[in-house]
Amino acid sequence: MAKRERVMRMSVELPLWRALTGYRVLTMLYAVGLFATGYEKYDRPSIAVAYYAVLCVWTLATLPRAQNEAACTKRFLAADLTIALVGILLTPFAVNEHHIETGGPTLPSIWTAGSVLAYAIKGGWRWAAFASTPVAVANLVERGAPARDTVHNVILVWVASIAIGYVVEVARASERTLARALEIEAATRERERLARDIHDSVLQVLAMVQRRGAVLGGEAAELGRMAGEQEVALRTLVSGGLTPVSRVSEDLAAGAVVRAVDEPEDSPGPVDLRTLLAPYAAAKVSLAEPGAPVPLPSQAARELAAAVGAALDNVHRHAGGDARAWILVEDEPDEVIVTVRDDGPGIPEGRLAQAEGEGRMGVALSIRGRLRDLGGSAELISVPGQGTEVELKVPKVSRGKAGQR
Repeated sequence: MAKRERVMRMSVELPLWRALTGYRVLTMLYAVGLFATGYEKYDRPSIAVAYYAVLCVWTLATLPRAQNEAACTKRFLAADLTIALVGILLTPFAVNEHHIETGGPTLPSIWTAGSVLAYAIKGGWRWAAFASTPVAVANLVERGAPARDTVHNVILVWVASIAIGYVVEVARASERTLARALEIEAATRERERLARDIHDSVLQVLAMVQRRGAVLGGEAAELGRMAGEQEVALRTLVSGGLTPVSRVSEDLAAGAVVRAVDEPEDSPGPVDLRTLLAPYAAAKVSLAEPGAPVPLPSQAARELAAAVGAALDNVHRHAGGDARAWILVEDEPDEVIVTVRDDGPGIPEGRLAQAEGEGRMGVALSIRGRLRDLGGSAELISVPGQGTEVELKVPKVSRGKAGQR
């Protein structure tokens, strides 16, 4: 059995969350150690003891909350920042004036930076700036005046947290890009594996049926002709590289999930017209298209493809079984032009008007009506004995009814 691509997980955020968890524990111990070594500087040590008890319980109890983005909710971030702000504002009530005047540490000390960093990792630099602002105000209130060392510390926390938040956003964008690249690679390998399997089985059988049918003749020849058409269509499908894959990498909190998924049919975004026209290619229908995608709004692309299908139906119905058809796709700056040409006997002059009078509205509704609703046009040129050419034009910015829905 062929080996399939395995689902891969990756995340540049997991090390940051783990580092934040360790930082919170270490800075909690550091703050308690500062209190223990400078106990004599505290006029009301009972306030500090009560605060550190709450700080230790909160830090240890919320360790799982700081280990990944999903668990680190907005409510947790708000509560965590509140504990840091309360500790800063309680400092003047616990220490003496000399401690404040000499720029001594606040009760939470550098533990406060952990709360701000959690905001930065969770939401990027904007969240970091939001969390840094109340911390800066609380430090200025605690000091009573904008002293040089206080302003320096405030600016340092502000700049560092915003810088880390920005780095996190860049890392997330890079992770999504890498996930997309791996996703495309996995889908390409899977398509190549399927192409090999199909080539070794189905395509060979269809080719054999085509050859044997041509030798036997009669009904077998018709069966062989149909097998040949299906072989061409299947070869186009497996070798054209037009199978769309998902552009969304899921579960970014736990790491990007790399997998190949079909895009939904009713996707509101642009659709590559080539993917809709590829199934029309057959033994007697040649498709010429640009090497790059031909994007059109979803509805416009499907209506245009349906009009092409209607034109080919007319070829099969009126030009005879031996007629060949050619589809040419042109991607112009302002519009997309699709030309359907055949080598059939052509349409006698006045036949289209007669058909409309008899109630046969294939060209009028299936082709011209569709293009008119898209704000485009359909021109039919036919010379008796020289085939028929249908030129379909659709503007890239829809101006018709389809664009007003």
